[in-house]
Amino acid sequence: MSDELISILVLVVVFVIATTRSINMGALSFAAAFAVGELVAGFDAEQIFAGFPGDLFVVLVGVTYLFALARANGTTDWLVHAAIRMVGGRVALIPWVMFAISGVLTAIGAVSPAAVAIVAPLALSFAARYRISPLLMGAMVVHGAQGGGFSPISIYGSIVNGIVEREKLPGNEVTLFLASLVVNLLIAAVVFVVCGGLKLPRTDTAAAAASDEEEAAASDADTRLTPARIATLVALVALVVAVLAFDLDAGLTAITLAVALSVVWPDHGKRAVNEITWPTVLLICGVLTYVGVLDEMGTITYAGNAVTDIGVPLLAALLLCYIGAIISAFASSVGIMGALIPLAVPFLSQGHIGAVGMIAALTVSATVVDISPFSTNGALVLAAAPDVDRDRFFRQLMIYGGIMVVAVPAAVWLTMVVPGLG
Repeated sequence: MSDELISILVLVVVFVIATTRSINMGALSFAAAFAVGELVAGFDAEQIFAGFPGDLFVVLVGVTYLFALARANGTTDWLVHAAIRMVGGRVALIPWVMFAISGVLTAIGAVSPAAVAIVAPLALSFAARYRISPLLMGAMVVHGAQGGGFSPISIYGSIVNGIVEREKLPGNEVTLFLASLVVNLLIAAVVFVVCGGLKLPRTDTAAAAASDEEEAAASDADTRLTPARIATLVALVALVVAVLAFDLDAGLTAITLAVALSVVWPDHGKRAVNEITWPTVLLICGVLTYVGVLDEMGTITYAGNAVTDIGVPLLAALLLCYIGAIISAFASSVGIMGALIPLAVPFLSQGHIGAVGMIAALTVSATVVDISPFSTNGALVLAAAPDVDRDRFFRQLMIYGGIMVVAVPAAVWLTMVVPGLG
């Protein structure tokens, strides 16, 4: 048995043990990375740790630390009250507002995880306060970010269009953008209905009643702007400006702002550190470290080459979409797109498959699954959700991500590749 197949089987075993024995999958993945890396691939510790996602670790810790401070000093409560007043109590509009904000942020240049890192903690605070399904709210934030993520001026759009140009393939920036936007918008609409969005208060009468009840129930402590809350609001705005205008790292910026607030209000900082979701950090960093070992071993390239050698263009296109979805559910979407598009070049150059449709299908397949709790966006949603059964929410995100992996590649292949769009 080849080393690549062994590494894939070990990944399956990790999933089975984590599911049946309730062991943190991140801890299992670290052990698997050590066993496979040392015993199978002959890597040393430095090569194994090369796959550790240090940037994501800082993002998870920094963003959850900052928003834990916002919860500790009541800033999120104040924002909830302010937002509900702005929408006139129409709770049903809140998920769509979060979808739109995430989409605008990525469309104008924010990296998708940065947009989710900014919006998800606030959105999930709304969900907790108004009994909106956290799965619904998390999905709206992620799909909004992915919906706007392929505009011609976006990070994802620029990367993919650059790869297309470098590989000398036909491209269409507008088609790529609209394909992602429409698919994510349709999925968001389905999730909104399935997860109870239609049952949320949405009429003017209900809105006024909800707003009045909110104001009546809110204490002065909830609605008053204190120095700590003002400083936290300034920090949140600074985070957005730093990420979007100055292209600073979201994690490092967030943790710096959180530390600054903690120095001034140490009691809030002490409580906030305890609210950082360390089990989630362990889970995500462990899984991605093992994925890094797989990448270093050549397992991902091995799987892609096996598909392109099939010789049936339409079937190869479908399998590439599925490979992109499956791997992206655990790894960097940008990295996967950068690997898969060049792999598709041989049969795209034959002219049997429309390049524009194939590239759109690949990119959508590789990004729509980012609600998976093992991806950066899904991990941020999981970490940001307050007052939830985290194990249950993790399973919900994993099941939802699995549905995306199974359903979306086939759907986009059927609608974008089979008709020869391009």
